[in-house]
Amino acid sequence: MLKSIITAACVAVSFGAFAHADDLADEIIGYMDFAPYESGIILPVQLTEDVFGSVTFVDTRDAEQYEAATIPGAVNIEWREIPARIDELPETGMVVLFCNTGSLSAQATFAARLMGHENVLVLQSGYRGWLQEAAYRP
Repeated sequence: MLKSIITAACVAVSFGAFAHADDLADEIIGYMDFAPYESGIILPVQLTEDVFGSVTFVDTRDAEQYEAATIPGAVNIEWREIPARIDELPETGMVVLFCNTGSLSAQATFAARLMGHENVLVLQSGYRGWLQEAAYRP
């Protein structure tokens, strides 16, 4: 239901109308009312060796930054492309989105979670934080 409402809203925005705006707002409010305070967040220190191997990492920075350096094994989907490419995210298992600091990937994580991917987390402090504070770096 939520995914169809968001899809409808995105289509409506594309055509200059915002049909179902109240429905979309209600869904967002409902999600935020029941989301725990730390919902959708993981810290670099929580990425221990045993956790690291089971995570799908998504680097939400641009292709140039991704090619220069990234978390080993990460795939690249720019933050603003997450809603359009939501089907590329696994529906099970832990999926961690990151950018340089966590601010843009937090927006992408919020969108993914609203679209039904509650297994998606943002890496708080981003790639820079991972370089400085990660519990495990292969």
